[in-house]
Amino acid sequence: MVKHVPPEKQPQLFGHPAGLYVLFAAEMWERFSYYGMRGLLRAYMVYYLFSTANRPLYPRGDATTPPDVPENHKGSLGFDFFHGIYSGDTTVNDFASHIYGLYTAFVYLTPFFGGILADRWLGQRKTVVIGGLIMALGHFVMASEKLFFVALGLLIIGNGCFKPNISTQVGDLYKQGDPRRDGAFTIFYMGINLGAFICNLVCGTLAAIYGWHFGFGAAGVGMLVGLASYLGFQKYLAAEAPRKQLQEASHGGGPLHKDEWQRVGALVVLCALNIAFWAIYEQQGNTMQAWADTQTNWPTILGFQIPPNWFQSFNPFMIFAFAPLLDMFWARQAKSGTEPSSVAKMAIGCIIVGLSFVVMAVGATIVGDGKGSLLWPFFCTMVLTIGELYLSPIGLSLVTKVSPARIVSMMMGMWFVSSFAGNYLSGSLGTLYDDMSKQAFFLMLSAIGVGTGLAMWALNKPLKKALAAGGPPPESVPQEASAGAS
Repeated sequence: MVKHVPPEKQPQLFGHPAGLYVLFAAEMWERFSYYGMRGLLRAYMVYYLFSTANRPLYPRGDATTPPDVPENHKGSLGFDFFHGIYSGDTTVNDFASHIYGLYTAFVYLTPFFGGILADRWLGQRKTVVIGGLIMALGHFVMASEKLFFVALGLLIIGNGCFKPNISTQVGDLYKQGDPRRDGAFTIFYMGINLGAFICNLVCGTLAAIYGWHFGFGAAGVGMLVGLASYLGFQKYLAAEAPRKQLQEASHGGGPLHKDEWQRVGALVVLCALNIAFWAIYEQQGNTMQAWADTQTNWPTILGFQIPPNWFQSFNPFMIFAFAPLLDMFWARQAKSGTEPSSVAKMAIGCIIVGLSFVVMAVGATIVGDGKGSLLWPFFCTMVLTIGELYLSPIGLSLVTKVSPARIVSMMMGMWFVSSFAGNYLSGSLGTLYDDMSKQAFFLMLSAIGVGTGLAMWALNKPLKKALAAGGPPPESVPQEASAGAS
């Protein structure tokens, strides 16, 4: 039996309890494993697993031949099923885009069920541990090419158990109305991106030098390190209420009341609008990675050719650069009474992400069918990151603040359902990359982002009213939160 240290009695770092940094570390290593594997996934499928050609790790050649599997990969579980669905005129690029979209989609669908599992039966702590072990197993199973789809399935299931229940534990460290909560989620979000930043430098480099499976293996080791840190310092996590007590915590455990339904309904609307955001945002690992692979000049430093999947570290690096600056900016707005509401911030973020692809449309016009400067995807990612910070961590914090207490893990899972639909749509949009001109493709992504942001802005007032129904105002990010994130 673990003896928990209450958050108010824990050592404080930057104004936050030690438990926040335990969750920071666990999520950092879990994201190291996820993004390390994701950064390799598309290129692994296109240039190795589904190609009969003996291609180098990152070729600059054609990837428009029909998908197939070399003889030593025949009998791969699940390949015949997916190959049958996407056969015909489907190219290797299209096939990989569909699989990438399905995988990244289902990774964000299963958290809904993982939240229910924790809320009703196992509790957050046990569900996180089970999820971490299943994910680690999935990374190591990737070593077998014939079990590729089995490995993806294990990663999807494990992430479903881990993801929603680690996020909600951040909110559990703070009492309702604690002004530090938004700042805590900004710090937590930086942990996510620290893992995403270092993983491609480690996993991508190992894959480039020693082979694909060394990169996947490093992702599995990262997951185990995260799980060990979580278990080793769990006394600093908030104590979990017994399952029965949690079920009875709100209105005697009966049906949701009107004000609770209003808040749930408002979150559902926001989740629906988020689908379009994630569909274009996730092009980073799909078509933007394809641009990085084939149409970007990557420098050679001291004889080492930088692998194209280092592109996946651009976004998390910029999170570190901009998150503290934005937090200070919002704090200044709060002092002057001009800080946007949570919904307004999310609308602004979606518009900014849409505008980021205008950079790529201009770059595609200049580069044409050749190769261009690294600055095009770099500046696109810089603008996109600012938009992301206006939406993603703000949404995570909002869910923990306005969700009815007894279904908070399930609601966090529902938040990730929008990522499920968006990632699936991302894979479908990615199949247009070879069918449209690159300028038209990136302008299409821009139009989707800007249009969705304008829709959020139009619904700002009614959503703000619904989210505040029967509970504390969900809109403030006071100065203490900003100080904690810097």
